[in-house]
Amino acid sequence: MRPERQHQIWRSEAGSRLWLSGLIAAMQHAERPEVRREPVAPEILVELRAQLALTASFRSSPISTLRH
Repeated sequence: MRPERQHQIWRSEAGSRLWLSGLIAAMQHAERPEVRREPVAPEILVELRAQLALTASFRSSPISTLRH
């Protein structure tokens, strides 16, 4: 998916919820002992760093209109 399309999707309320649900699912998977023992493939680390950099670039603009 193109980055500008990705930005547009997760800036919506439904997109924010979907993104957060995916993050929670990934964290729950990663915390399992059998998963933690496995080495991480270099290409996954590259993708993770790219995703984290993308997310950080949007911190200056509001992500959601939800009231917490």
